[in-house]
Amino acid sequence: MVIPETGVGARVFPAALSDHLAAFYREKGVEVRTGEGVSAVTERTGASIVETTAGAELAADGVVAGLGITPAVELARAAGLTVDNGVVVDELLRTSNPAVFAAGDVAQFPSAALGKRVRVEHEDNANVQGRQAGRNLAGLAEPYRHLPFFYGDLFELGYEAVGELDARLETVADWKTPFREGVIYYLQDGRVRGVLLWNTWGQVDHARELVAQPGPFTPAALRGRLPV
Repeated sequence: MVIPETGVGARVFPAALSDHLAAFYREKGVEVRTGEGVSAVTERTGASIVETTAGAELAADGVVAGLGITPAVELARAAGLTVDNGVVVDELLRTSNPAVFAAGDVAQFPSAALGKRVRVEHEDNANVQGRQAGRNLAGLAEPYRHLPFFYGDLFELGYEAVGELDARLETVADWKTPFREGVIYYLQDGRVRGVLLWNTWGQVDHARELVAQPGPFTPAALRGRLPV
């Protein structure tokens, strides 16, 4: 794994967890090269050669690039719809043309729980938002108020998360077992903006309720709050 940041998931996870994950992957036999980007990928005699920004050349049978996405807004722009890091929609998932709806990874929508416009690239949002767009196309006019969750599996570790997970926010780690089971809260101005449920299951709805509350919350008040 060639990772430009200092650890695994460093943009999302707090530094201590990100560093632990790099060590965890190494224990599993994965060579993890942090602080190093990819400058080129070439084919030589049937193998893929990954050239890194540190000057290394790594031979591989295949290469998987995890780069995120750029929303495909060309058709929307050509149709005269408002675009801004995605296709802009209102709470009913209508675009700037009320006859056209958008949903899923491409839709930038107002999040009632977070109090700002967001675009979410995860399965739960695509499923629930797509269903809601269809209902509204059928004339129901129901606001999309769902706060999506996302998840991941890392060998025997797994997580579910809701809200805004940004390592630049204040984080409060409440570990039952350090780096194996616990909850991490992401705070901004005393309000919970996101919740990471690390090997902690059945708590997504409780985490959503917490993000929706105005607070203010202190770190001491959050420890032990989840699981319910």
